[in-house]
Amino acid sequence: METAGKAKGQGLKLAAMIGGATALLAVLFLFAPEEYSFYPRCLLHTLTGLQCPGCGGLRAAHQLLHGNVAAAFHYNPLLVLLSPLLAAFVIAAIGRETTGRTVPRLFKHPLWIWVLVGLLIAYGITRNLPLLRSGG
Repeated sequence: METAGKAKGQGLKLAAMIGGATALLAVLFLFAPEEYSFYPRCLLHTLTGLQCPGCGGLRAAHQLLHGNVAAAFHYNPLLVLLSPLLAAFVIAAIGRETTGRTVPRLFKHPLWIWVLVGLLIAYGITRNLPLLRSGG
């Protein structure tokens, strides 16, 4: 009996996660970040004029949801390039939650976290170099 309750709880948790993500994606799809003020603004960009690695991410995600890959790439190339990897992680997590089976974790070595941190730092620096800066 306890196992059935635990399974039901996990099912509700999964449904809530999927429902919440779907609602957030629907809002992002329907309301363009550059047209509505309820989206958060980047504090670094507001205070310094510099772009952090996430600047343009909401606009890029909005464009991706509409199938405009080139426009999304203009706003945040790193997000566009990492989107397939992010989607794979989400699908693997849903697979783990729904089936209970372990899904192979391709990037489980801690080195990959440091690679990602280094990539974010390098991208944050290079996107603010005077030759590469755009209004995006």
